[in-house]
Amino acid sequence: MPLRGDALTAAVAAVVVIGSLTVVQGASGTADVWRAVMPWGMALMVAAVAALAWRSRFPVPVALVAVAASTVYYPLGFPDGAVGLAGVVALFGLAADGYRWQAWTLGLAQFLVIHVWEAVVFGSPRLDSAVAVLEMVLVVLIAGEVVRRRRENRTLERDRADEAARGREEVLLRRASEERVRLAREVHDAVAHNISLINVQAGTALYLMDSQPERAAEALATIKRTSKDTLRELRATLNVLRSVDEQAPRAPAPGLERIEELADGARGAGLEVRVVRRGGAPPPGAAGAEAAAYRIVQEALTNAVRHSGAAAVTVEVDCGDDDVRVLVRDDGAASADGFTSGNGITGIRERVAALGGDVAVGPCPGGGFAVRARLPATANAGAPAGATAEAADSAANGGDGGRGDRVRRERRG
Repeated sequence: MPLRGDALTAAVAAVVVIGSLTVVQGASGTADVWRAVMPWGMALMVAAVAALAWRSRFPVPVALVAVAASTVYYPLGFPDGAVGLAGVVALFGLAADGYRWQAWTLGLAQFLVIHVWEAVVFGSPRLDSAVAVLEMVLVVLIAGEVVRRRRENRTLERDRADEAARGREEVLLRRASEERVRLAREVHDAVAHNISLINVQAGTALYLMDSQPERAAEALATIKRTSKDTLRELRATLNVLRSVDEQAPRAPAPGLERIEELADGARGAGLEVRVVRRGGAPPPGAAGAEAAAYRIVQEALTNAVRHSGAAAVTVEVDCGDDDVRVLVRDDGAASADGFTSGNGITGIRERVAALGGDVAVGPCPGGGFAVRARLPATANAGAPAGATAEAADSAANGGDGGRGDRVRRERRG
């Protein structure tokens, strides 16, 4: 079945052709026009016009039939009319649909056939008629080329718009994935630390419940306070996950001013924690470095409580002109085989890498465990993701230039 648009085109062409013959009959004052086109002239007209009904489905065969039928009609001496319109429509559609060489070949062949026929019939070329036919063919073909070019430009613009939309979607998906990783790290840093303290305090309370009820009560009070803080931080993170349309949280990100709170929590678990602050206020624009320093200290203290068996931990924070330096060192027993990998220090390294700083983690030769990090005040994309082996040695040995055995740069906790 022909398409609706093609059928309408064929119907309009048929009306124009029939109307043109009626006009020719009225202008000539003869009643023999319709008789003169029978039967072969009518067959050529029907073939040229009817073929247009399948122009979109079979553009090249339809153009061959329509152009050939409308071109042959005139040399055979049938009454003049608008039969050539069918050939024009087919030729234009062929060029507009991108069949360029077929369209130009048919158009030039049509011109040559008519020109040669006129030269043979009239004994010499008729330049005025030849120029008119050539102009008609060129106008039709060039118009088809313009339409084709405009279609290609629209298609190209649409493809570019689709590609841009896909690019924006990929960026959004990547940002969403990065945000999920960040939130997972926040949950680990906040919850794992506090849960470890709760676990230690619960064991202490059970052990001292009968013999020292006052200390057991202190441990339970610490559990209550710590669990409250854990629930608050977890609720804030879950609120972000539930709705991205909610207003930004009013509470500021944790910074250096809250490190003493972390020390108090670790003291409640039985550790002796000494906090040493050097330098002045954090450098301007160091909010990210402060938040990362807080999480690094939090993770290091969590590891000391859970794994090290240490009695004392030293936390040193040094605020320079353009960076923040953190050192957390405990006096626990160092393992001869290094230490087991986990997620905590991976998060530390990711935070430091995001700011373009350096980090070194490892057991100390004389015992204990050290975490050292340098956090630039302004993130530097492309900076090294972690410290070199020499930096790791320096951190583990308290900055002694790498003396002693090389440290395995794994993570603990």
